[in-house]
Amino acid sequence: MWHLYLVEEQPGDWRETIADGVLAAGLEVTLSMPVIDLEISDNCGVHILGDEGNPFWKDYKAAKLNGIRNKKMMEKADIVVIKFSEHHRQSQSAFEAGKAAALGKSLIVIHPSELNYELKEIDAVADAVVQDEEQVIEIVRYLIDEDLV
Repeated sequence: MWHLYLVEEQPGDWRETIADGVLAAGLEVTLSMPVIDLEISDNCGVHILGDEGNPFWKDYKAAKLNGIRNKKMMEKADIVVIKFSEHHRQSQSAFEAGKAAALGKSLIVIHPSELNYELKEIDAVADAVVQDEEQVIEIVRYLIDEDLV
């Protein structure tokens, strides 16, 4: 069974599209992702460890706790999938791409062709660069089933 880690930061339903696609294709894949409910992920530190008067320490606590989960999910992954868009070119996603590369993880990057220049260094370390979620599903189908649809 293959494990895909769908990296955080990019809002939208792209993770659900991939999840639905691999399920519909009958692929033996497990998926993980960071906690994407911002109310929960942003407040986990103060909820568990206590309130903070300074927003910096509130964010620091949350980042540390979320970092534990995200690190474990990435370490377990066979493939890390990261999405960038014209509206959300998050530096956190670039950082996650660097971590995946440092861990030697297979990396699939999703972004529109308009971002080819801006993301050329990230694309250079990626194993595949695609423009949509359907291409991710097709890559996974090929890797697992050796099938081209």
